[in-house]
Amino acid sequence: MPHSISLTVNDRTRALEVESSVTLLDLLHDKLGLTGVKKGCDHGQCGACTVLVNGERINSCLTLAVMRNGARVTTVEGLAKEGALHPLQHAFVAHDAFQCGYCTPGQLCSAQGLVNEGHARTRDEVRELMSGNLCRCGAYVQILDAVCEVALQGRGQP
Repeated sequence: MPHSISLTVNDRTRALEVESSVTLLDLLHDKLGLTGVKKGCDHGQCGACTVLVNGERINSCLTLAVMRNGARVTTVEGLAKEGALHPLQHAFVAHDAFQCGYCTPGQLCSAQGLVNEGHARTRDEVRELMSGNLCRCGAYVQILDAVCEVALQGRGQP
């Protein structure tokens, strides 16, 4: 039996009918067509499905859509505003922080969540706080450089 929920996804409020077993990942990707949200492991271990819910990063494969009724959800598609890339997206381009690109949307959302949290003060802390997002291509050095450029601005770190 479908449930009526309301989500604000990338600044657009949506009234939706979803089955109780539908994950937020499947709703975003399959029903709303937001293909930036990736299904990697489907077990919360790779971070490819990371999105922001009310500003906090979560693995969208591990939460049911009905549990997020009334939430604000931001996917990688919602990071850019008015046609301008988000500072993290600029940094990823500048540092060549992607190869195949499959993990990039989750990496970007996780990085924005890290910035929102405000806990990272050093490169080592950024590395640790981003450790839930895996990159099969091994672009970790470039990803770290890009995230640090934005997350550590104004803290005396490069």
